[in-house]
Amino acid sequence: MAAEPPAARSPQGWLNRLIARPGFQAWAARFPLTRGLVSREGAALFDIVAGFVQSQALAAIVELRLPERLMEGPRAPAELAQGTGLAPGRMALLLQAGAALGLFRRRRDGCYALAARGAALAGVPGLQAMIRHHGAFYRDMADPLALLRGEAETELAGFWPYVLGARGSIDPELAARYSALMADSQALVAEDVLAMVSLRGIRHLMDVGGGSGAFLQAVAARAPDMVLTLFDLPEVLPQAARRLSGAGLLGRMTLHPGSFRDDPLPRGADAVSLVRVLYDHGDDTVAALLRAVFAALPPGGRLIVAEPMAGGDRPERAGDVYYAFYTLAMRTGRTRSAAEIAGLCRAAGFSEIGIPHAPRPYVTSALVARRPG
Repeated sequence: MAAEPPAARSPQGWLNRLIARPGFQAWAARFPLTRGLVSREGAALFDIVAGFVQSQALAAIVELRLPERLMEGPRAPAELAQGTGLAPGRMALLLQAGAALGLFRRRRDGCYALAARGAALAGVPGLQAMIRHHGAFYRDMADPLALLRGEAETELAGFWPYVLGARGSIDPELAARYSALMADSQALVAEDVLAMVSLRGIRHLMDVGGGSGAFLQAVAARAPDMVLTLFDLPEVLPQAARRLSGAGLLGRMTLHPGSFRDDPLPRGADAVSLVRVLYDHGDDTVAALLRAVFAALPPGGRLIVAEPMAGGDRPERAGDVYYAFYTLAMRTGRTRSAAEIAGLCRAAGFSEIGIPHAPRPYVTSALVARRPG
């Protein structure tokens, strides 16, 4: 007879086997001291099981612009169905789903009104663009085991070709599409980064991989005297020039074309930001980039890293589920915990590493470090 594995002999293993028994579940659901816990755990498990349906209902709500239409006031299902191709009964089904998700409120007269969560969906920059973009991600997740085994050809890998970093190989139209999607959500990211990280004492900030310049635009509003440099691929910079020109900021920024894979980073900045950059790339590329940043900074220069991070010893949903699988579908990068990123920074020579509290880790977390000296 084969020996039981150590986990099976442990108290936790015994408890897990007990909980997994159908008879125990039925008893615990009736017993006064455990039925509340069983009910909560059951509801949480069902929420995981039903998650894919909720995301598809959300996609339909966004596609039909229901939050924007309800911003004008409560509407009846038949009225909202007009021009959508949906029968009133099907629109009622979708509105009822939205109400169950907390996006809408059903009124006694049968009309639906916008709830606070739905108003946030309409107003948060870039959120609806990301939801529309989820069609590709959803298709990439259709066979999760094939994705995990590396057997799937993914759509996201084609959507984000910039991460391959080969100069001249990127279609300008794809680069523009990437930059536009990133810029739509970057305002929210910038808001959180600037709440976590102090810019005090920084004279010249260089944003590496800064896309359309949305992060530097936010920095410019906070620090009107700071010198700003944007370093990114030549195919991306026209988008940045248009955005910054429209904001009246092009004159105070330097746009420096280049690939951090192939080109040395320009010198002169006393701080470098990497906003949603590291998780796009594998460990070797990240290590090389951090060494390049270290070389470009003067003694005492600062590094700012901002991106969604994994939970490490304390796994969490945003970093260890959503972004972990998203980067897996991109096929080039991965989410890392703050401790992992700190280790990579130390290996590159950085010290005084700090990890500020993230108010919304599902938006971004941050890490700061210094070049000694």
